[in-house]
Amino acid sequence: MDTLTDKFGRQITYLRLAVTDRCNLRCQYCMPAHGIDIVDRKELLTYKEMYRITRVLSELGVNKVRLTGGEPFVRKDFVGFLEMLSFNDKLDEINITTNGALIAKHISKLEALKIGTINLSIDSLSSENFAKITRRDVFDEVYKTLEALEKSKLKLKLNTVVQSGVNTHEIIDFIELTKHKNLAVRFIEEMPFNGVGQRATKEVWNYTKILDLIQSQYKDITPLRSDKSSTSRNFEIPNYKGSFGIIPAFTRTICNDCNRIRITSTGLFKNCLFDDGVFNVRDFIRQGASNEDLKQLFLSIVKEKPKNGFIAEANRKNNNNVSESMSTIGG
Repeated sequence: MDTLTDKFGRQITYLRLAVTDRCNLRCQYCMPAHGIDIVDRKELLTYKEMYRITRVLSELGVNKVRLTGGEPFVRKDFVGFLEMLSFNDKLDEINITTNGALIAKHISKLEALKIGTINLSIDSLSSENFAKITRRDVFDEVYKTLEALEKSKLKLKLNTVVQSGVNTHEIIDFIELTKHKNLAVRFIEEMPFNGVGQRATKEVWNYTKILDLIQSQYKDITPLRSDKSSTSRNFEIPNYKGSFGIIPAFTRTICNDCNRIRITSTGLFKNCLFDDGVFNVRDFIRQGASNEDLKQLFLSIVKEKPKNGFIAEANRKNNNNVSESMSTIGG
């Protein structure tokens, strides 16, 4: 069987697929207060097109899919698409990234499907600070969802973007959340995908600074063994129920073992988060491409995957300054 392998010998087994560019929150590190220029619905991939793309990729070795947005639960009948996707017997994992505001009523259905991990994006444990970050007053709903997910059969991870001058004082609060809850907190370096580009900050909260702060409070931190392609460096504190990790998303020290590709909600294929897209799969499908055509396309595109995110950023064709919204890219 042909497999998706780039010129550096990295096999691609993980797809991040955005099902929509729409979101019900307005997180400051993701988009401007007025939102983004959302695309017309006919420009979005249909669920049938998404299933077909995923199936073809799974026949080339992709066995893990993460569904993102925007906020995936904003899109009508998203749970129906999850049911459809669960029929793909070549997928070992179907995971979801969500902001948690709309998922509560679906938890029991998700438990019955082939859903593995829910990544819940939450950047503050204070309702006031949460509202400042997201520009929406939905903290209570999100925290209730967090607690419901932690008690469910689903594996729960919290994604916390560390923002200088905004929520760094809460890092230890998030660590303490793992003392009695079976979840993993992952601290993520802030990136420039907020619709305006890199914002000015007084301090750079990178992987090293985040870890130094945690180590100053806890003396017995134990590194955990992670998969080679893991995006996070993971740790646990003795006698704590959960764990924590740090994702060096902006300093990009995780690129060497990258096994990921992305497809945006409009069908733009991205070999790397930092590139500006290499091919529109939606248009190719709508022009009549067969499954074999898709396979050959994916095999050839992946061969051009850059060695790391710095090279991908430097090779951007349209604009060397990264300034899209993460909601457009697929969070």
